[in-house]
Amino acid sequence: MTYTFGLDTFGDRNSDTDGNPLSHAQTIRNVAEEGVFAEQAGVDFFGIGEHHTGYFPMPAGDVVLAAIAARTERIRLGSAVTVLSSDDPVRVFQRYSTLNAISGGRAEVILGRGSSIESFPLFGYDLADYEDLFDEKATLFAELLKGGPVTWEGKTRPALLNQDVVPHTESGPFPAWIGVGGNPQSVIRAARLGFSLALAIIGGPPARFSAYSQLFQRALEKFGRPPLPVLVHSPGHIAATDEQAKAEFWPRWREIITLVAPERGFAIPTEESFDRETGPHGALYVGSPETVAHKIATNLRALEATRFDLKYGMPGLTHDQLMTNIELYGHQVIPRVRELLS
Repeated sequence: MTYTFGLDTFGDRNSDTDGNPLSHAQTIRNVAEEGVFAEQAGVDFFGIGEHHTGYFPMPAGDVVLAAIAARTERIRLGSAVTVLSSDDPVRVFQRYSTLNAISGGRAEVILGRGSSIESFPLFGYDLADYEDLFDEKATLFAELLKGGPVTWEGKTRPALLNQDVVPHTESGPFPAWIGVGGNPQSVIRAARLGFSLALAIIGGPPARFSAYSQLFQRALEKFGRPPLPVLVHSPGHIAATDEQAKAEFWPRWREIITLVAPERGFAIPTEESFDRETGPHGALYVGSPETVAHKIATNLRALEATRFDLKYGMPGLTHDQLMTNIELYGHQVIPRVRELLS
């Protein structure tokens, strides 16, 4: 079995060594450098998640990915995720097919409903339409991926009649995934539409998501589709030792979860809950290369997944800390996971 390994970022706003926040512009430039360095470190995929906040100032990740594409040759590049519900599927397809052209066929897209909902009021969408928006737009995106003229009609955007959507891809559709955070209906939707499955696991025992992997493969069979891959996306931070990684990550994790808890319905983290999440059965991959590698290998097996994407960084960490994280992930964690799974 072939396993691949990625890094995801939300453009988490960096700080300097004195704890002073860097500008949004400098943070974005740093992300571009991190993506280029990820290829040098041996990482297979680099993803940027769409966000529209001061602490995640990354509303146009595809532009940054294009900058990375121009300076790399091998690493695959994509969204992690694109909030399709508050975007136009045609424009998303055009942006990522353009990225696919620039990168020589290395683009991917992970589509999400929007667990972070700041884009809905920003672009004039009603949260009451949350489910309908994503279902319709994901259905249209699946049609766009097939290539050729598209005819489609729905309630969320103007109809298309035998519409040629450019640019055309050179060698078939680029990989597309649906991000799922725990909704079985989203798993079934991914299978029905022929998207691969991205499991976003940010809290609790990852093993509980094995039911979703199994549901996905059963649903694919029911819909007459071939098996498709499953990836795992989870937060983490790697340093030389477990103690250093936890000391660097904990205050940043506590701050950001406390900030978003009212909107997202999260519990405020405590040191006890953090120790549980960074332990063997939790969702945070925080520790030394050896600790993180063992946890990744265990959960890839348990979830029948073939790709792991580490969501690295937190607002307030320094660019140097993130570069160290990338170096350790690429040079030590990934080879060790491959060894453990061989």
